[in-house]
Amino acid sequence: MREVLPSWLFRALLWPFWSIGGVTGLFVWRWATTLLAFGLAWLIARRMGARGLLPLLVLALCALIYRQRSMVRPETMVVVLLATELWILETRRQGGPDRAPWVIAIACVWANAHLSYYLGLVVLAIFWLDERLTGESRGARLGLGRVLLASIGVSFLNPFGWRALWQPFEYFLFWRHEPIFQIVSELQPVTWSANAENGLPLLIAGWPLLLLWRAGRRRLDRVEIALAAWFTALVCFGQRFLGFYAVIAAAYVARDLAELAGAMRWPARWPLWARAAAVSVACLTLGIPEWSSPDLPLGVRLRPLWYPERACDFMMEHGVRGRGFNPFDLAGYQLYRFWPERDRLPFMDIHQTGTRADRDAYAYLYSYPRAWSVLDGRHHFDYALLARHQIKGNAGLDALDADSSFALVFVDDVAALFVRRQGPLAAVAETFRYRLLPAGSARVAALQTLCTSDSAACNRLVAELERATRESPRNSQTRSLLASVALLRGDLAQARDQLTLALAANPLTPRAHDRLGIIRLRQGNPRAALIEFRAERRLNGPLPGLDFRMGQAYRRLGDRDAAARAFRRELERDAGNREAADSLAAVERG
Repeated sequence: MREVLPSWLFRALLWPFWSIGGVTGLFVWRWATTLLAFGLAWLIARRMGARGLLPLLVLALCALIYRQRSMVRPETMVVVLLATELWILETRRQGGPDRAPWVIAIACVWANAHLSYYLGLVVLAIFWLDERLTGESRGARLGLGRVLLASIGVSFLNPFGWRALWQPFEYFLFWRHEPIFQIVSELQPVTWSANAENGLPLLIAGWPLLLLWRAGRRRLDRVEIALAAWFTALVCFGQRFLGFYAVIAAAYVARDLAELAGAMRWPARWPLWARAAAVSVACLTLGIPEWSSPDLPLGVRLRPLWYPERACDFMMEHGVRGRGFNPFDLAGYQLYRFWPERDRLPFMDIHQTGTRADRDAYAYLYSYPRAWSVLDGRHHFDYALLARHQIKGNAGLDALDADSSFALVFVDDVAALFVRRQGPLAAVAETFRYRLLPAGSARVAALQTLCTSDSAACNRLVAELERATRESPRNSQTRSLLASVALLRGDLAQARDQLTLALAANPLTPRAHDRLGIIRLRQGNPRAALIEFRAERRLNGPLPGLDFRMGQAYRRLGDRDAAARAFRRELERDAGNREAADSLAAVERG
């Protein structure tokens, strides 16, 4: 089957930014495309009658929602095409200059830049239907029906013909039912908890209310209703459409909110400078929760925990090559580092390329450890590079840990590298093999037992953990284990230092703040312990035992009411927690 590269034009346009500016050049691309898209959304809102400063607040909100989809991907280019098309069509609908033929050129560019080309055709079809229903004569203007037909026709003018245009339909009809596509996060419905801080729930709920308000004033806008319904449905179907939704919403919600504000009676009209200051403060306030999130920090850099730089360094330094296995999300960096070395190319790329049998086995690997033996039996891998973004419950890591024919030779927060103990990499396996340290979570509990029963083995484990921290600065997980060992040994200072370093490497290190709080409690500082426990709660929610420990801290501070509430919360989650029940009874007795 002929290969299809629907985003070739995007890559060609992006290349100068990368080749000239590197990472900074990529950020220039992000900034430029974002400003263009939302600048056009503001122009659209103005064309539809939006006035005042409130539209700027809407743009700020929508830009925060868009932020998570502003990665340097084809969507950042086509969202500008979408905004340009919408500006052309709304300008025409509002009686302005007719630039509808430009939409044909946009359709051709879009089909060569990304497989989401059909979104532009849907938007055009909505405006065409509205024009038909309105029945307004356009005189000598080119009808939108003809523009739509021409746009469909020019979409075939791409190097891959109909195959490129067929891909989104092939995914919807066939591929989306495959297990591998059901584990791709961006293809899943929106995770509402992850969007609580950027205002998405407010926008999803508020836009329909504004539509109802307009309907009540007999100002129904069929185009807006159709666009809102279409793009909201897409977002509910898959969060990869959030960027498109944010730009569409920015234009229409800005117009609607400006009209609502204009229809309300205000006690007094503020001077312009005061209104501008108030909107500016509101825009900044909206952004604080999103900008302060450790999951997506501000900065001009690549996210260090998302590409296996040090693991690939190890591969180059020690000659690791051959037939390898990898998760598809690490494939891009492998291609960047090793092209054109064919014996270091990834097993599966970011587009999940592979046979149906391999795709299915890959998907099952993360839930069923036996899937690894199926894959390895089929391909007889020389090495395996596995991601470690998620360790707990990662059956793939546990399967490699349990496979005696492979040895773990490198591990950090990003990736774990295993090599086969027999064959061309046998010397690497023997020299660099970790004897005790696992890559997955299944054997971690056994390490705790080991450290309490065998001090010599525990010392060997500590030596392996220290080696891992030396080999990569992305080492929060190994430092977290070192902290746990230090706590078992009663070395509170060492545990505190390791947890502090773990948080510096990854602010989301699981239970790091919880353990720092435990240390503060043992050191007799319940107020500092509460600060740590609250930080843990913000990051990971009410973990088992966390409210009990918060209750202990409140009790030591003499706040009996707060202690009782914390103990009750713990018992609501775990009614069998005798220690929490006894503590609550003691507090209530006074």
